[in-house]
Amino acid sequence: MTTASAADGATGDDAAGRGGSADRGEVVAAAPEAGPRPPHPLRRHQREALAGLERVLADGHRRAWVVLPPGLGKTLTGLEAARRLGRPVVVLGPNTAIQGQWVREWADFRPEPPPAGTTRDLATAVTVLTYQALASFDPDAEVAEDGAGTSHLHRLRPGGRELVDAMRRAGGITLLLDECHHLLETWGELLAEVLRELPSATVIGLTATPPERLTRAQAELVEELFGPTVRGPSIPAAVREGHLAPYAELAWLTTPTATEDAWLAGEAERFTELVARLMEPGFASTDLLPWLDRRVVARTGPPGAGAGGADGIAPAVPWHRFAASEPALADAALRLHDQGLLALPAGARLREEHRHPPRAEDWVALIDDWVRRCLRVSGTGTDRAAEEQIRSALPAVGHRLTARGVRRDRSPLDRVLARSAARTAAVTEILATEADSLGERLRAVVVCDHERATATLPTRLDGVLDAEAGSARLVLATLAADPRTAPLAPMLVTGRTVAAAPATAEAFAAWCRERHPELELAVRPLPDAPGTAEVAGAWTSRRWVALATAFFEAGRSRALVGTRALLGEGWNARRVNTLVDLTEATTPTAVVQTRGRALRLDPEWPDKVAHTWSVVCVAPDHPRGTSDWDRFVRKHDGYLGVAEGGAVLAGVAHVDAALSPYAPPAADTFDAFNAAMLDRARDRARTRELWRVGDAYEDRLGHLLRVTAGRAPRHRRRAADAARPLVPPAVPAARGTSPARPAGARRRAAAAGATTAALFAAGGALAGLDPALLPLPALAAGWVGHGLTATAARFSLWRAAGREPVVPAVARAVADGLHTAGLVDRGAAAVTVEPDGEGVHRIGLAGAAPAASELFAVALDEAIGVVTAPRYLLPRHLAPSPGPRTVLRPAPNAVVQHAVPTVLGENRRRADGYADAWNRYVSTGRPVWTRSPEGTGLLAAFAGRSPLDVTTALRLGWH
Repeated sequence: MTTASAADGATGDDAAGRGGSADRGEVVAAAPEAGPRPPHPLRRHQREALAGLERVLADGHRRAWVVLPPGLGKTLTGLEAARRLGRPVVVLGPNTAIQGQWVREWADFRPEPPPAGTTRDLATAVTVLTYQALASFDPDAEVAEDGAGTSHLHRLRPGGRELVDAMRRAGGITLLLDECHHLLETWGELLAEVLRELPSATVIGLTATPPERLTRAQAELVEELFGPTVRGPSIPAAVREGHLAPYAELAWLTTPTATEDAWLAGEAERFTELVARLMEPGFASTDLLPWLDRRVVARTGPPGAGAGGADGIAPAVPWHRFAASEPALADAALRLHDQGLLALPAGARLREEHRHPPRAEDWVALIDDWVRRCLRVSGTGTDRAAEEQIRSALPAVGHRLTARGVRRDRSPLDRVLARSAARTAAVTEILATEADSLGERLRAVVVCDHERATATLPTRLDGVLDAEAGSARLVLATLAADPRTAPLAPMLVTGRTVAAAPATAEAFAAWCRERHPELELAVRPLPDAPGTAEVAGAWTSRRWVALATAFFEAGRSRALVGTRALLGEGWNARRVNTLVDLTEATTPTAVVQTRGRALRLDPEWPDKVAHTWSVVCVAPDHPRGTSDWDRFVRKHDGYLGVAEGGAVLAGVAHVDAALSPYAPPAADTFDAFNAAMLDRARDRARTRELWRVGDAYEDRLGHLLRVTAGRAPRHRRRAADAARPLVPPAVPAARGTSPARPAGARRRAAAAGATTAALFAAGGALAGLDPALLPLPALAAGWVGHGLTATAARFSLWRAAGREPVVPAVARAVADGLHTAGLVDRGAAAVTVEPDGEGVHRIGLAGAAPAASELFAVALDEAIGVVTAPRYLLPRHLAPSPGPRTVLRPAPNAVVQHAVPTVLGENRRRADGYADAWNRYVSTGRPVWTRSPEGTGLLAAFAGRSPLDVTTALRLGWH
């Protein structure tokens, strides 16, 4: 492992609790042991973590895992837990910066404790080491060829074996493993062997990564190594408590430069031509769309295949089984349906992820299945020629065709998007705006993956990318050259280099000499970074990072540029208030650690609000031009932030509630989007207000359904659209009207209703109208299928009953239906409807556990969404259109049909219970089984149509 250096004087997690946010007047819980105590009162979350550890140990466990967000005092909590146990303490951390934090925090205990040791002999009561002190392997140690049965202990160098022996001799030690997520990535197997050698040790892992962000393999390893988890507050809870700064996650969306775009267009041409050819009849003996119609829509398998045929799929296999066994193929086919290229498979339902054009990955999934199960099975000359055309086109989108099918391949495309010059230019725009807003208060950090581009640029990219594209050196040179950002005195600080514009470099060198006269420093030009200079001398990064951090916090430089290895985990500066993330790292640990740099409280700015910016480059005309967007989505997946409307949401929705994780917005909206982001950045007071610091909270997650009136994308809607009601009011049918009819009448009505509805839908399509907005098919089905008309007396009743918008009414019916079925603990009274002022409502179930809230949100989505193939339908009677009415000739009572949610349509008892709730809140009517004659006709009339003009999206929120 490479040891990263960091500031000697940097303030780490140990600093949490020293600032003005500490709980004043509280006393440290009494402990029976004498000796040094924490230097300041413990916060509530620290006391709760210690109490949780005590419960775990009292239950007979010797191991536990403590989760606390960055900046909340993991170091102090760990030391206090070890002190209370009264045993020799061994601390292991990932680098020397974190090692130094533990040593300093222990030295702050009062009365002054004996110094912590940093050697493997464990000669002191507290020893602090790095993981590298243990995990250093002898490269000459014999390893079995297949690795099976190989012990990592016998491969350790002498120093590592010495440390294991010392811990074994010490017996009942307390072993504190800081940032223990590193063990899941590098040393998990070794640690498991070490712990087996220490049966009497108490082991406490400390990390900021919550267990739900781990992979299954990591979670299993955590269970083996640490056992029970002691959870501290979430990051939003710490913000509400006032222990972390309120923050906003912002993004800058850009497209490649003209040069880059021209190269990308040339790369995409072959694949684009291939996709066009795939749609042409005669490309193969069995063309792609007919194949997909049989394979996905009918699900009958290849020609001649019966049950258990060549594709392993039984004829007419239920959709849910097919989608579970072939998820990528199923999703790709539904996106084809959304574009009008494929029929909707029976039982399938379009969700948010399907309402986008197919991307390269979708075409690849479809092509892979077609090649393996169709073209290669037939073996005709036409199909072999088609396969060769596919083979030559796939490299353009980073894939290749092999004997086993299509496989992902390395592609220069990802490099172009990840290191586009447009991303570097975006940093200048962001910092210029932040500087204009904050002035002298600005303390910005730009985090890159690498200091310089050491890998040779591929020949194909000559003239496309700068040789230093994406490097921290290039970012420094760009900021130093721009007149808007040059006054920030930007500095490059890495484990190898400290540099700046020549004037700033001279000022920094002089500042260092004042504090350390023994330093002999020289300022010389920095290669590969025009207009910059390096501060060089007989010093190490351990020294210069500490000095550069102090220089930065003092405001002599207001922008630091560095790498994630150095400015990420272990480096801390409490005054950081703006962070620009240019890295490609998407692991939960990297995301939490990087963002944690900006969240610490600033003792000189009590109202600090932090901004974290993500820069995303999208190539809209390339089939795989969203790879950088996909990285952006993975970074935010599960990470919580406050959205503009005030909801605390997980995923990209907290950047902008209109963003979808499944596709970026249209490129022609990027300028408007970026302008909105800059406006939000200028109003930090608004962000603080949205976080509602000091308000009560539950610290739990729950699912919400985001419902948007209409389908116009945000940033392109007219201003008047923001005031649109969610949907027109719901109007129940007159009481006493029964939908029951003789079976023969129902059959005749169903047939007539289906025919009439089809005719009206066709007429609407010819007129260019949105079928979802047409009342006539529903009206026909209402006239013929139910024979319901209004009277003047009934109309007055409908007006009184129709004051609540439809969607909230349906939400209450769904909640009561689920509650009656025993599926959730709370019913309609728990439904929450939160408008955001822009025609969008967030609907959830207050107080529900995550599983119950998700069940409710999914069921509501089905109830108001496009009708597909439900088991039951329920009618909703519409209000007559405005206009003159007479008692003798009342307007007809139009009807639309809603799907009964799957979970409520599993049997008639649940469907009837839901119908009772539907009658209370939405409209009268009873559920109609879609396999009955009447139901068949109604389903034919309404399948594929939405009963409401809304767009829905499932989101995860914090309460």
